[in-house]
Amino acid sequence: MTSERLEQPMFRHRTVLRQEAVDQLFTDPDGVYVDCTLGGAGHSACILERLSAKGRLIGFDQDPQAIENARLLFAADPRFTLIHSNFANLKENLQKRDFFPVDGLLFDLGVSSPQLDEAERGFSYMQDARLDMRMDPGSSLTAAEIVNVWSEEEIARIIWQYGEENWSRRIAQRIVQAREKQPLTGTGELVEVIKAAIPAAARRSGPHPAKRTFQALRIAVNDELGVLDRALDQIPDCLDADGRLAIITFHSLEDRLVKGKMREWAGKCLCPPGLPICSCGKKALMNIITRKPILPTAQEVEMNPRSRSAKLRVAAKI
Repeated sequence: MTSERLEQPMFRHRTVLRQEAVDQLFTDPDGVYVDCTLGGAGHSACILERLSAKGRLIGFDQDPQAIENARLLFAADPRFTLIHSNFANLKENLQKRDFFPVDGLLFDLGVSSPQLDEAERGFSYMQDARLDMRMDPGSSLTAAEIVNVWSEEEIARIIWQYGEENWSRRIAQRIVQAREKQPLTGTGELVEVIKAAIPAAARRSGPHPAKRTFQALRIAVNDELGVLDRALDQIPDCLDADGRLAIITFHSLEDRLVKGKMREWAGKCLCPPGLPICSCGKKALMNIITRKPILPTAQEVEMNPRSRSAKLRVAAKI
């Protein structure tokens, strides 16, 4: 299996921290590994290149396009098993197929390039399309439902909580005012509403004015933090002794959640400060391999600007 095959299917995606993540993850050519976020399958292709004939790779994704892409790439490889499912169902699916426990779990979080670049998916604030943002087209909640049905308070809450947007209340207020005239159905309409809500001075500095709100809506539509939290709780059970977790995050909310969970696994005491004796009984389940995250090189960021916020963290089962 060679990485050149990745150019053949339609799901084009520049894999972030490709070699670094697999170098940290891979310990045994005969092992069983899981790519929990197939996407463009760049990490999967790299793992398959290193696996022996006895090794196995399981790939998860909820996006039908990513599933079809992986099927085109790896259908002829008996070492590869494809699972069309959200990684929140990780443990159940691995047990059902007798891949349990495994030697490595890889997560590459966030949105893939095809999801951002294909306007009809509704993820991008740079292209006009219908408001959607579903990673799994079969799920029911869309961004259009949030902005047109949810209360002003709920909209403000998610924009602040998931987008860390200072102007969340003003944006929510403008959204509700706009939808009273007519429903907001397109990304372009929403961008204009957001721009009008943010003072001109604030718009002149920092990222695109719609970036944080679109991130917040995407996270809410796909329950990204809830799904990640549920998946992280399954990881110690799913890994064999010395098995490794490699996880790439792209924004502070994901990274904070991963860091906190790793501290728990490492046995950090959860007792209130000041207690003379530990009573929580926390014992270490995992060793943290990367005390500081591995970041993309300057060369990778130059070639792929979307990689600039990526952080790779690694832990190993005790």
